[in-house]
Amino acid sequence: MSESLPSPTEKLTARVEGQIGWLILDNPARRNALTLAMWQAVPKLVAALERHRDVRVIVVRGAGDGPFASGADISEFETVRATAAGARAYEAVNGEAFDALCHAAKPTIAMIRGFCLGGGLGLALATDLRIAGASAEFGIPAGRLGVGYPPGAMAQVVAALGPMRAKELFFTARRVKADEALALGLLTRVVDDTTLEADVTQAAELIAGNAPLTLKAAKAAINAAAGLGTADAGTLGALADACFDSADYAEGRTAFLEKRPPLFKGA
Repeated sequence: MSESLPSPTEKLTARVEGQIGWLILDNPARRNALTLAMWQAVPKLVAALERHRDVRVIVVRGAGDGPFASGADISEFETVRATAAGARAYEAVNGEAFDALCHAAKPTIAMIRGFCLGGGLGLALATDLRIAGASAEFGIPAGRLGVGYPPGAMAQVVAALGPMRAKELFFTARRVKADEALALGLLTRVVDDTTLEADVTQAAELIAGNAPLTLKAAKAAINAAAGLGTADAGTLGALADACFDSADYAEGRTAFLEKRPPLFKGA
């Protein structure tokens, strides 16, 4: 059963199917380039999926068979980014969108088909896992546009690539194919284009079947170790302790002894 959530813009929608929350970029006329309204909607819709009681994992994707995202919508640059002040405000909105995904308590996956460029790649890099079809193409052309990349979001690029590879990607502004992106660390996995949605759904369902409190604690600790989180040692310890105090911990032990799949409730 599918449930659509209210959205501030028809070009970015959210849908819940079972335990998977789908965040869908839907601007086909611009190859799913992100408008200002779409950037502004990302934190709102991520928060709605975070609050939804059924959602265990969030998947970001382009609508239908369209590309993931060809970047920010350049047609808006002459208006919303025409001045330095406007550009800074726009980059702040970008940063809020990236942070919403990076710091979401629930696991996030980017399902990448076709173009994944500029701000679109930034959005993908803010997710925890990135699975791409073999024909996907990646790049950050900021150097060719003269724009500044949000400094806060740069940490997510460096966490995925390391400093030297991040510099090479920005300095050259070149595009890379899926196989090279996998080798660089941009991707978790490359799959056949024809099975991309099925493979991503399978991965999401596998994640959704695990203990939510454990995944929340693991994500927070890994982000902190990678320099992406602000949680202190006390907070991280409390998240880990909550796992041992939970009914899910008892369920996991019981299911193991009874040799059956556990049924976790997230409590």
